[in-house]
Amino acid sequence: MSGRQGGKLKPLKQKKKQNQDLDPEDIAFKQKQKADAAAKKAMMANIKAGKPLVGGGIKKSGKK
Repeated sequence: MSGRQGGKLKPLKQKKKQNQDLDPEDIAFKQKQKADAAAKKAMMANIKAGKPLVGGGIKKSGKK
């Protein structure tokens, strides 16, 4: 029998992440992605709560 049979194994060590040099364009792009994700999350929360979407679609005048 081996000494480590059964039980939880230790996780493997991972390399440390290196800091990447980001351009101002990359930073702006990531901020835009975060803002879009936050807006989408808020919209989905409104839909789940039963609130109507903004805008009325096609309106009919009722005149004949």
